[in-house]
Amino acid sequence: AEHELIRKVAVEAGASDAVPSAHWELGGEGAIELGKAIIKATNDKEEKREFRFLYDVNKPIVEKIEIIAKEMYGADGIELSEKAMEKVERYTKQGFANLPICMAKTHLSLSHDPTLKGVPTGFTVTVRDIRASVGAGFLYPLLGEMQTMPGLSTRPCFFDVDLDTKTGRIHGLF
Repeated sequence: AEHELIRKVAVEAGASDAVPSAHWELGGEGAIELGKAIIKATNDKEEKREFRFLYDVNKPIVEKIEIIAKEMYGADGIELSEKAMEKVERYTKQGFANLPICMAKTHLSLSHDPTLKGVPTGFTVTVRDIRASVGAGFLYPLLGEMQTMPGLSTRPCFFDVDLDTKTGRIHGLF
């Protein structure tokens, strides 16, 4: 009933559909309905939905970041570290200033700060670095103190997994 209510409200707000996805639990099988809904939404010729960015991609990098911070996150403004400003200059000189922005931030808040809960206001987003994924076609500012990839051990865990061919029992998974 809750899923149906979410779907109803989403469709009333303009979404083409809303479907549950259990890919974390069931792998690809858990995302089949979501995949079908995406295919349907992107192939719907009758709907006049047109993708657009929140900002003009030809605006300067800092301005695009500020638009996202203010309009999406509710921030009062942004503050760039010296390192982030150096990257803005570098990417602009290299011709990448017109790439779209994909903010990398904590999942625990609309802001860069995981302790700011709900819909915070009156804060400044801290941009500590900006990285480029030129092949993928975007720049990604790193907001606050978040990791982009968890640290991995130097010895992969698969070395500890083994199969007893006589019993068929797998060792080392738990």
